[in-house]
Formats: sequence, structure tokens, C-alpha cells
Amino acid sequence: MKTTELFKTKTTLSFEVFPPKPTSDESVIYKALDGMSLLKPDFISVTYGAGGGANCKKSVQIASDIKHKYRIESVAHLPCVALSEENASSVLEQLQAAGIENILALRGDITPEIVPDGRFKHADELISFIAEKYDFNIIAACYPEGHVESGSLDEDIAYLKHKVDCGASQLITQLFLDNRFFLDFRERTGKAGINVPIEAGIMPVTNRAQIERMVKLCGVQLPKKFLKAIEKYEHNPAALRDAGIAYAVDQIVGLLAENVDGVHLYTMNNSYVAGRICESVKSLFEV
Repeated sequence: MKTTELFKTKTTLSFEVFPPKPTSDESVIYKALDGMSLLKPDFISVTYGAGGGANCKKSVQIASDIKHKYRIESVAHLPCVALSEENASSVLEQLQAAGIENILALRGDITPEIVPDGRFKHADELISFIAEKYDFNIIAACYPEGHVESGSLDEDIAYLKHKVDCGASQLITQLFLDNRFFLDFRERTGKAGINVPIEAGIMPVTNRAQIERMVKLCGVQLPKKFLKAIEKYEHNPAALRDAGIAYAVDQIVGLLAENVDGVHLYTMNNSYVAGRICESVKSLFEV
């Protein structure tokens, strides 16, 4: 199923997982999926994995298992900055053969380990390539606080409109910790003529390292309420985890009250945390 069909009849709740590193035990991700499958998310997305091509086959296999073993619709992430056209075609054909119908098309992070190929400089080029040659449902990322490399939010939204015009039919936001950013962003995108479903990306923050990474990579602003909770519980791991879960639940309840199209939970492969959150909010998605 193409995941855009889901939004016609319901508010979605979906998860993101990532494949294990090449040297890690694969059973860990499947143990997490065993737990998450019981929560019955509408779909699960699978990141491409650190190092790009090295984890391609593993990501394809996990996406396939989610769909065929766990009977949950899957979305495969495809970052393009290090891909040649030949590599992109190869991955897309593997996904097609595995019955995967949904692609999250991304530029991907540029790091010292990632060598840009030059064929796809930005996500819009990959979106156009997929739309012209394949029949996937194409999902794009968006940034309620603006992309860290963008000059302004208006500039970022104009580029987002271009990605939709190129063929993206669904959007998933980067995480945010203040719902006001999302609500303002949703209003702006509507005025810009972007009329596709937008899932709100929520990450339950359960440890200090997550916070430091979020600020460094994503430029996420930390609300006072959030900071106070972190400062109070940062030396008590269990309490910090519970505070992070409670904060995420509060965000989700607020978003549902504002008629969000869907919520995409960045699970960090933690089925326990995902389960705690679903226990608190699952019935709200059924109203």
C-alpha cells in the first residue's frame, strides 16, 4: 500500500527504526520490531544506515521483513548525496523487487565519511528521478524550524513546494520540541500551496547525548519547560527517560487536538519507549 492512502481515512501513527551497524548483532533490530509490531503502527520507516551503501542490503531486507514478516507497511529511506544514478537505480530496483512501495527521498547528511557523487546534489533531483522512472509513493522531509543550511524559513518552504511539485506526495517533519513551530509551519505551507499530508516527527528524548546531537545536527530549539526537566533529572537515567516519554506524550496530545495529519515517532529502536507512548495515546488516534 502507498502510505498516502492512509491519510484519507485516519490520523496516522508511524515509527522510524534504523538498521544495526555492519559489525553489530542483527537480532537487536528484530527484537525491537517484535515489540513494535504489537503496537500496530500504520507504517514503519527504515533509515539507510550509517555509511550509506555499506548498509543498503540490510536496510532493504529490514524494510522487506517489516512488510512481509510483520505485515506492516514499510517506507525505505534513500539518501542521495553519495549515490550515482546507477547506484540509485540498483537500490530502487531491489526495493521494487521486495514489494516496497514507499520511499523517503533525502539528500542525506554530508560528513567526512560521505563522499558526494555529484549526480544528486539535493533531494529534489532524486524525487524527480524516482517520479520519472518508477511508481513509488515518494515522501519528503521538512523542517518546522527551517533547515540548518537554509537562509530563512520562507526560503525553505519555497524549496519544499518545489519538492512537492517534483513528485513528493507526503511529508514527514524533522523532530521539534515546541508545537508552536509545527503549527506555524503548517499554516505557512498551506499558504504556499503545499496541500499534501504532513506527519509531525516526535522524538522522545531519553538521554543527554540525544539532546546534544539534536542541537548540533538539527538546530532544534529547546523550550524552557524541556530544559527544566532535563536539568532536574539528568543524573537519574530512569527519571530522565520517564520525563522524556511524558514530554513526547504531551506533544502528541497537543498535536492531535490541532488535527495533525499524523505523528511519526523516532523510536531510536526502543520498543519499550514506543510502547509506553502508545499506551498513553493510542486511543486518541481512534477518535
